Amino acid sequence: MEFEKLQAIIAEVLNTDPDSITMESTFVDDLGADSLDVFQIIMGIEEAFDIEIPTEEAEKIVTVGDAVEQIKKALN
Repeated sequence: MEFEKLQAIIAEVLNTDPDSITMESTFVDDLGADSLDVFQIIMGIEEAFDIEIPTEEAEKIVTVGDAVEQIKKALN
């Protein structure tokens, strides 16, 4: 469930097909995101899931799977 919601956020920010986003996708290399895009995605995650991701944790998010883990951690 987190993954599908995250896919939609990423697809909207990067204007890409949600089906091209996998757990292994890296934001910068695979999806072509720059630091502003990544920041917007993290803001979108925080808003959609009503969570807060600390800056030091956000800096560790490299892949979509990393983001899913952060969401799960914040929700527990």
